[in-house]
Amino acid sequence: MVKSVKKSFHTGTVKKTIKIKASKDKVWRKVSNIVGLPTWLVDVKKTVYLSKKKKDVGAIRLITFADGNQIEEHVVAWKTGEYFTYVATEGLPLRAYVATISIKPKSKNLVELTWQSYINSKKMSEKQFTDFLLFMGSFYEASLENLKTLLEK
Repeated sequence: MVKSVKKSFHTGTVKKTIKIKASKDKVWRKVSNIVGLPTWLVDVKKTVYLSKKKKDVGAIRLITFADGNQIEEHVVAWKTGEYFTYVATEGLPLRAYVATISIKPKSKNLVELTWQSYINSKKMSEKQFTDFLLFMGSFYEASLENLKTLLEK
């Protein structure tokens, strides 16, 4: 007899922080270009606007990954030079995904960038969810390392 794995909804958070030796303006210019992801986000093939708005609340982007998966994201909060928050509406095995990228100047040429998200899954096993959180964490870390390398040139 095969024991069935209980599938349920899970909630978790992923938070990664990195220090970048660059000016606040330079870091903000890079991260706030919401379709500039292919230059630093891991495995992104292209990102396009789905809205006339290019920044601020109401801007919408469609991200296409190397494997063909597409994720639609909407900007829902924006404070120029400080942070923006977006929600994914399509493309993830989740009921909710809300993420914020924020920057804090530590000195003239040192910025602390934090990428934090709240996740609520579709029905899956505990192990599937744990694996997904680990995947997201390593995805954030690798992408932030790319961003750091790019900005510290």
